[in-house]
Amino acid sequence: MNHWLMKSEPDTFSIDDLKRKGKEAWDGVRNYQARNYMRDGMRKGDKVFFYHSNCAEPGIVGVAEVVTEAYPDPTQFDPKSHYFDAGSSRDNPRWMLVEVKFVKKLKRTISLKELQADPALMDMPLVRKGNRLSVMPVAAAEWRHILTLE
Repeated sequence: MNHWLMKSEPDTFSIDDLKRKGKEAWDGVRNYQARNYMRDGMRKGDKVFFYHSNCAEPGIVGVAEVVTEAYPDPTQFDPKSHYFDAGSSRDNPRWMLVEVKFVKKLKRTISLKELQADPALMDMPLVRKGNRLSVMPVAAAEWRHILTLE
């Protein structure tokens, strides 16, 4: 099993939204490296840290689970969608998504500042300067350590 971190702005889609819906397609990813992680790395059953970004207190707020293998993101084909991509085709889709289900909301937000200050997490992609990916891997040791911080 692999472990991941997926970012969402809480004003767009929050951990509470996922809890209410139960399951959701993680659409709209338009970064090639993040797409590759979903397409080539994510598998059904993988665990995901749900991270709130671009908010007053960015941080890890919950846990989700990948429930589908990657498949073409239908928003890329919809001219009315904000995520439409005229260069993508159904025969050769450019963008992929996975579906995730709610597992739990953390008792507290584990803030980005706290994660950045933790020596055990210094190699985690999230805490490196300039890393703005919305989907990224989390090492098994990092996963276990972060769960102890709750």
